[in-house]
Amino acid sequence: MIKKEMIAMLLAGGQGSRLGVLTAKVAKPAVSFGGKYRIIDFPLSNCINSGIDTVGVLTQYQPLRLNTHIGIGIPWDLDRNVGGVTVLPPYEKSTSSEWYSGTANAIYQNLDYMSAYNPDYVLILSGDHIYKMDYEVMLDFHKENNADVTIAAMPVPLEEASRFGIVITDEEGKIEDFEEKPAQPRSNLASMGIYIFSWPVLKQALQDLSSQPNCDFGKHIIPYCHSKNQRLFAYEYNGYWKDVGTLSSYWEANMELIDIIPEFNLYEEFWKIYTNSGVLPPNYVSDQSVVERSIICNGASVYGEVHNSILGSRVRIGKGTIIRDSIIMNETEIGENCVVDKAIIAETVKIGNNVTIGIGSDKPNKMRPDIYNSGLTTIGEKSVIPSDVQIGKNTAISGVTSKEDYVGGVLESGETLIKAGER
Repeated sequence: MIKKEMIAMLLAGGQGSRLGVLTAKVAKPAVSFGGKYRIIDFPLSNCINSGIDTVGVLTQYQPLRLNTHIGIGIPWDLDRNVGGVTVLPPYEKSTSSEWYSGTANAIYQNLDYMSAYNPDYVLILSGDHIYKMDYEVMLDFHKENNADVTIAAMPVPLEEASRFGIVITDEEGKIEDFEEKPAQPRSNLASMGIYIFSWPVLKQALQDLSSQPNCDFGKHIIPYCHSKNQRLFAYEYNGYWKDVGTLSSYWEANMELIDIIPEFNLYEEFWKIYTNSGVLPPNYVSDQSVVERSIICNGASVYGEVHNSILGSRVRIGKGTIIRDSIIMNETEIGENCVVDKAIIAETVKIGNNVTIGIGSDKPNKMRPDIYNSGLTTIGEKSVIPSDVQIGKNTAISGVTSKEDYVGGVLESGETLIKAGER
């Protein structure tokens, strides 16, 4: 029988609806980040850097790009005969067929996969956070405390604590209480959604709560283990960790990569972030172009100006075009004499000539002010923007648009333009 000390289960089925048009056609963990990476590269790289060589990736929403990206796991050295990376979509069973409903339900539906490795410990991860973490150090902490469950937790400002699951611990780090998004937080230690379970404890909890609708770790499994007087500990983490679940936090985390001394360093030798980046030509910068404090990925060609921005691979910036404070994802083409200010432009977008993006006042978005804010302009993948139009702030565009869609050649700040179909 195969025996693994610890295996990882990576939850990558989420839609990430707060990213608006960026995740209309792609799962949040497959959204590109930092130019050449995708969000899922970070937990996958953490696994292999921590010596974990068996990872189940649970997919559900729009999984195609994620499946293609992971493939058989070669970039992360996870193409193993025993273990390696396995993509686990929901599947039809003889008695019933159901989607994953809740994080714990998704893990429960894959009990057979986990049992095949007869692990001592199971590491549960989210596929949508940006951080570097040595899970082996967390496992040592789990063993030292003879814990049943260890929750990675990090200090957050007390005024923000009500947005998180909060743990209350004693001096040893033993968890005395657990509150999901409390109105009056009694501590500032927030759960990071990273858990190590001793296998028998996890198996029992999943089986006991199998009939719970939308069964979730934070809401159901952790309180259940606590009610059974099991040993729960908080492992305090003080490094860089970003939940890139909103457009503004996604934009900020990308912009932090181009700081003179970035808080999150992609260039470290000892903790590499691996990705499936394919074979691409080098990038090209013409003699008329200006590039300042930017990340420009392989295969990009720049004929205009790029300031404080991130360009993905095979991006093309036309002559006379100025890009500032923006994220332009893979294979997007921007024509000549455009100005792009503070925008997030998804993959394979085509923008004509003489287009101005990010003009006007900071009016809130009429349809979804909760998603499209912070003065950003967001354009979904495979969209087309015609020549000679102006686009305001806090706007969202998706689909193939034509000149007629822009009243007087303008999409005012706070407007949303969603067209069916794609080029």
